[in-house]
Amino acid sequence: MSKKTSQFVCQNCGATFPRWVGKCDSCGEWGTVQEEALPEREGSRFKNTKDGRTIAFTHLKGSPRHFFRLKSDIEEFDRVCGGGLVRGSVILVGGDPGIGKSTLLLQASAKLTSKKNAEDKIASVAYFSGEESVDQIRMRAERLKVSEAPLNLASTINVRDILTTLDKMEQIDVAVIDSIQTMYMEELDSAPGTVSQVRSCAHELIRLAKKKGFVLFLVGHVTKEGTLAGPRILEHMVDTVLYFEGDRGHHFRILRAVKNRFGATDEIGVFEMTEQGLMEVPNPSALFLAERRGNISGSCVFAGIEGSRPMLVEIQALLSQPVGSYPKRAVVGWDMNRLSMVLAVLESRCGLVIGQKDIFLNVAGGMKISEPAADLAVAAALISAFTGKPVPPQSVLFGEIGLSGEIRAVAQSDLRLKESEKLGFTEALVPRILSKTKKELHLSSLKKKEIGNLRTLVELFKGASNA
Repeated sequence: MSKKTSQFVCQNCGATFPRWVGKCDSCGEWGTVQEEALPEREGSRFKNTKDGRTIAFTHLKGSPRHFFRLKSDIEEFDRVCGGGLVRGSVILVGGDPGIGKSTLLLQASAKLTSKKNAEDKIASVAYFSGEESVDQIRMRAERLKVSEAPLNLASTINVRDILTTLDKMEQIDVAVIDSIQTMYMEELDSAPGTVSQVRSCAHELIRLAKKKGFVLFLVGHVTKEGTLAGPRILEHMVDTVLYFEGDRGHHFRILRAVKNRFGATDEIGVFEMTEQGLMEVPNPSALFLAERRGNISGSCVFAGIEGSRPMLVEIQALLSQPVGSYPKRAVVGWDMNRLSMVLAVLESRCGLVIGQKDIFLNVAGGMKISEPAADLAVAAALISAFTGKPVPPQSVLFGEIGLSGEIRAVAQSDLRLKESEKLGFTEALVPRILSKTKKELHLSSLKKKEIGNLRTLVELFKGASNA
């Protein structure tokens, strides 16, 4: 019987099949299964338990090694990385094509080469590009005004050459691989970007980074669904996973940490895309609210939390008569299922028949909100659009809505209120239980209006309309 020399692998999720199939049974994608050659395997090296060596155990109590952090002086970037870069860590950066991943890493690399590390040495950074030539990167560096930075630059896709180069460098603090989908190992008989190539290349690079103790950046492509392309195991192999979000037609960019072994998850950094590259935004709340018009129905301000940072954004709602037989739903920056739940509560518990209209909901500024604390702000925007009565322009809202119409408390309410007061807001519509906590009592200048049930919010708008 002939030995099997190939297998069929899904390029989206990494599932393997004995023969070609049109649809992957694991992820449900069509046309992603491709044939890949199996690596040549020698006989088993370990015949019995005597061939291995005994592992020496240790205890939790002891003196841990101190990990210092490299700072790039780009505060938004350092914040998302947990306060700086930990030596020996591996960071995976994903995002849509053209969103600014390479621009961000080139700017951060240039900043790092102008700083001294803990050993009082200038940081050494190696930048390997598999997508652009050296001249193309130089053109971008001139536009970003970082062409004078002492950056070690190379254009290659051969991982063995990269490993040999990094291993022989006397000092290496940071290495950037742009991108991991373009890297190639000659030992594997498959094209760059396939599951086996991505997995093997990443494994070898991560192993060397842990051995020598330098920071490794891996740039990853994303699928049409917005998830990182390639095997899912790649996200488990690295220490930190960063997503660079934003609409290419909008000038705001959000760098979000979805995994971080050395810092907080869901931390975000806000950048603005300009002709000179990405510029950090130190006060994103003020920027997101800069173009807000207060006395317009269907608009309100939500006091949210992104990671450890309070963030104020404007939520907009618009209702119109349906054109066809079925009402239309269009949501940007929020969960469609969450909107359906809020609409059902408004109709069943409060008697507002909104579901028969076309509904358009937007989170201004290109932000994406996922926390349930935005329920109350979304409901206020919908009620305001339905009644035609604007929300008081100096008010902020936050709170979670239950299926019975109750307004539930949310975490970190003190940070939300402090940020609101700092930006000049004078009133907050909050869940009733928040007024019993001691943390908010010192905010005397910020008037808090308690809302225990969604019907109370509806009555406030109806009373204002009758007045």
